[in-house]
Amino acid sequence: MTQLSLTPSLTLDAFDLAILDILQRDNTTSQREIAHAVHLSAPAVQRRIRRLRESGVIRHEVAVLDANRLGRPLILTVEVHLHDEHPLRTAGLRARIMAEPAIQQCYGITGEADYLLIITASSMAEYEALTERLFGGDDNIRRYRTSVALTCLKMGLHVPLG
Repeated sequence: MTQLSLTPSLTLDAFDLAILDILQRDNTTSQREIAHAVHLSAPAVQRRIRRLRESGVIRHEVAVLDANRLGRPLILTVEVHLHDEHPLRTAGLRARIMAEPAIQQCYGITGEADYLLIITASSMAEYEALTERLFGGDDNIRRYRTSVALTCLKMGLHVPLG
């Protein structure tokens, strides 16, 4: 049986991985359907899902919306270059990033840039206002570079479970 050990107290077996795979594709799948698919009882599936939530393996359960259909057709990637990466110098920027709903993802990265942002916007004017809120007046921002996505070939958060 396949097992994935995450911490000394949490090991995921093949049943857990199968449950997670189903939930990643559609978290509205009923526990009864999951139980049938993975050959467990519904109460066993319920216990496993509760454990996966409580352990933090399942971080969020959300609906994935189509931003384009909701009037937000622009997807932009932004590389942010800083003068100083010290936590005290970046605290303000990090707080603004966390508070900004248009930022879908933010990664601290290696290489030339320090952060990579994935942003959705309804227009370039909205994006320009957002960059002014995020970066304007912050003397620790050396520069930022924006790329506009022309097409979406793939989008998702599916984690391969081996």
